[in-house]
Amino acid sequence: MIRNLIALCLAISVALTTLVAPSVAATRKKQQGPSLPLIRDAEIEGLLRLYTKPLFTAAGLKPSAIRVYIIRNDKINAFVANGQRLFVHTGLLSRSRTPNELIGVLAHETGHIAGGHLARMGIELDKASTQSIIGMLIGVAAVVGGAASGQKGASQAGQGVMMGSQGFAQRGFLSYQRSMEASADQAALKYLNATGQSTKGMLSMFQTLANESLASLENADPYLLSHPMPLDRIRNLELAAQKSPYFSKPDKPEIMLRHELMQAKLSGFLDSPQLVFQRYPSKDNSLPARYARSIAMFRKGDTKNAVPLIDSLIQDLPQDPYFWELKGQAYLEGGQPSKALAPLKQASKLLPNNGLIQILYAQALIATENKANAKEALRLLTIARKSEPDSVDVHKFSAMAYAQLGDIPRAELATAQAAMALGDTALAAEKAKIVMTQFKHGTPEWFKANDIVNFTTKR
Repeated sequence: MIRNLIALCLAISVALTTLVAPSVAATRKKQQGPSLPLIRDAEIEGLLRLYTKPLFTAAGLKPSAIRVYIIRNDKINAFVANGQRLFVHTGLLSRSRTPNELIGVLAHETGHIAGGHLARMGIELDKASTQSIIGMLIGVAAVVGGAASGQKGASQAGQGVMMGSQGFAQRGFLSYQRSMEASADQAALKYLNATGQSTKGMLSMFQTLANESLASLENADPYLLSHPMPLDRIRNLELAAQKSPYFSKPDKPEIMLRHELMQAKLSGFLDSPQLVFQRYPSKDNSLPARYARSIAMFRKGDTKNAVPLIDSLIQDLPQDPYFWELKGQAYLEGGQPSKALAPLKQASKLLPNNGLIQILYAQALIATENKANAKEALRLLTIARKSEPDSVDVHKFSAMAYAQLGDIPRAELATAQAAMALGDTALAAEKAKIVMTQFKHGTPEWFKANDIVNFTTKR
C-alpha cells in the first residue's frame, strides 16, 4: 500500500531541477482532482495530438491509449504520471521557440512511457524500506531548499539526512532515477530519427533548462539529484543529436504557424490585456498577433472591436475551425448567444468529431432559451459524450436543456451525474434517489440512478 502510494506520487519529469520532493507535491495535486489547474482547449489539444502521434507510434505505443493534459503553470516542464498520462505545462508550450523544441521534450516523455519507468520505479522502491523512503524525501527537500536559497548549511543538513543509516539505499534509488532520465533521452533521439524529425530542438530546449538551473544547483551534490547534472546531460546528448541526418531539418511553415497561433492563444487567455498588447502591438498585423489581441479584447468585454479582428482572421484562413470557434465564444461570453450559433455551427462542421466544440455549441444553443435549440443541444451533447465521457459540462448542460424542455426527471438525473463527476456524492445520492421514484423500475434511467446510489452508499 505504501509502496504503491509513493510510486504513484513520484512523477517522472523533464525539468532538470526537478527532484523527488517537488514531484510528490505536483502529483499530489492531481490526486486531489479539481485542485490541479487543468486547461481544456480543442486547438491546443489537437496540436499536441499532431506532435505526439508519430512519436507514440514510433515507440510502439497506441496513441489513443495515452491522454495528454495541459497544466496552467509558467515553468518549463512536462511529466508522466499514473501510467499512460502525459502532463504538459503551459510554460513549456509558451516558451518553446519552435515546434521541434516542444516535440523534443514530448519525445523524452514518450521514452518514459515506453520504458515503463513508473512501474519499474515501483520495483526499485520495493528494495527500500518505508523509513528510507521517508528519509530520502525529507533529505532531498532540504537539499533543494538550501541550494535554491543559497543556504549552504540547509543544503548540508539535507545531505546529512540522506547520509543516515539508509543513505546507500536512497542514493541507489536516485541513481536509478538518473539512469531512467538518460534512457529517456536516448529513446527520444531514436523516436525523432525514426519519424524524420530534427534532434536540434530537444538539444536547444535542454540547453535553455540547463542555463536556468545552474544557479540553483551550484551547491547541490550530483548524487542527490533525480536528474543528470545539466552540463553533463548536454554533453551526452550533443554528440548523439548531431549525428542525426535530420539535425538541421527545419519545421514546416504551416506547423510553425500553428505553433505560434497556439502561443498567441495562451497569451490572450492567460496574460493581462496590457501584457498582450505589449507583446502583440497593433502595428503587428500577423495572424498570431491579431489572434492574441482579439482574445484580449473580448476577455475585457470589448466584443464590438474583437469580432471584426476575428473576422479578419477568418477571411485569411476560412477553413480554420478555431477562428470560427473563437468568434462564437466571443459572442457567447459577450451575452449574445444567438449570434454565437452560426460561427459555432461552422466550427462544428469543420471539426465534426470534436467534443469540446460540440459542448460549446450546445451551451450557446441552451443560452438562447429556445426549446427547439434545447433539443438540438441534447443531440450535440449525446455525440460529445463519446469523446468526452468524463466531462462535467456534458451532464451540466444536459440538465439545463432537459429543464428547458420541462423534463424534470431527466434534468435531475443529469444533475446527479454532474455531481458525481465533481465528487459531490451527497448531492448525487440525493438527486439519484429522487430519480428512482420518477422512473419505472428496470428502465435505463432507473439503473443509472441506482448505480449512483449504490456507489455513494458503499463509500
